[in-house]
Amino acid sequence: MAQKKGPLSERKYRTALATNLRMSRAQGIDAVIEKHRLDALIAPTGSPAWPTDLINGDHYLGASSTPAAVAGYPNIQVPAGHVHGLPVGISFFGRAWSEPALFRFAYSFEQATKHRRPPRFLPTLRLPA
Repeated sequence: MAQKKGPLSERKYRTALATNLRMSRAQGIDAVIEKHRLDALIAPTGSPAWPTDLINGDHYLGASSTPAAVAGYPNIQVPAGHVHGLPVGISFFGRAWSEPALFRFAYSFEQATKHRRPPRFLPTLRLPA
């Protein structure tokens, strides 16, 4: 399917790429950071992890990584706790070349909260009814 789209040099692709970069960078992340005089953006990484469901598949509910991924900007995730024994994360993302600040923020959060737990296998979960 990807090969049928044509080469990356086609005008349609280059126009879509330029639009995505403009909207995710100058009119997206950069605009929000500048308007509100922020050092970074912080958001839940996504929904809590879900148990394996061999019948229905994954229960993906969304994530905050898309804006940084489309912009090509840094995004650091660290543990933020657990919901019913399943891990949740928090994401720190910002402008291009903001990695030093993001590392400081993520590390400080991780050290202050101590939410990281070693991974383990849970044969069953006690989920609310």
